[in-house]
Amino acid sequence: MKNLSTRRVMALALSGLSLGLHAQTTTAEPQQVVHLSASAWQQARQDWLRVVLRSTLEGSEPMAVQKQLKKVVDEALGQLRPQLQPHQLEVHSGAFGINPRYNDKGKIVGWQGQADLVIEGRDFGKIGQAAGQVPRMAVESAQFSLSREGRQQLEAEVQSQAVQGFRQKAQQLAKDFGFAGYTMLQVTVGTVDRPAPVVPLMASARMVVADGAPSPIPLEGGKDEVHITVSGSIQLR
Repeated sequence: MKNLSTRRVMALALSGLSLGLHAQTTTAEPQQVVHLSASAWQQARQDWLRVVLRSTLEGSEPMAVQKQLKKVVDEALGQLRPQLQPHQLEVHSGAFGINPRYNDKGKIVGWQGQADLVIEGRDFGKIGQAAGQVPRMAVESAQFSLSREGRQQLEAEVQSQAVQGFRQKAQQLAKDFGFAGYTMLQVTVGTVDRPAPVVPLMASARMVVADGAPSPIPLEGGKDEVHITVSGSIQLR
């Protein structure tokens, strides 16, 4: 009797295993699956300018150098504040540091300090004019780019173009293969940006104040480009 019960249990277990294997083997992979991609790109005029002004001073005592640099930055900020306008011309302090200078024997012989001031915004003319009027500071670099709002708008437009291109290609493939339409299985959206390079200015251009006569900095922006690719897989039906 005991052997009979054991045999029944084994038979039931084998039966369950057989059903499980049958269920696994009957699971079919999706048929008529096509992988494809579509891309779109567009350029837009750069609408944001960032100019870095820099003052470099040397001295025998670090605290004296720090005090002098702070005075230069405070005077520059005081001069620029009346010109401030949100999104058009904005100003804030940048890098600030003091480092020792060594002789060939490794002994400290002095101190060198550097202070940066950043002017940025959409009004290129005002920014160039302001940068050329700051005393005791020279233009170190200028960088053009798209503003946050401009980039978001450009990405939205390019993304819509890429998605529309993907849908049109999918529908055309379904038609070419003799199907009425398709079902989306998987999709990925990828964005490739080309950031604008930081342009260091030549030494002659950095000397924006000569002989006590301030002069505006000539600045001209370019274009930024956004490239978006939509890729994925569809099932023809």
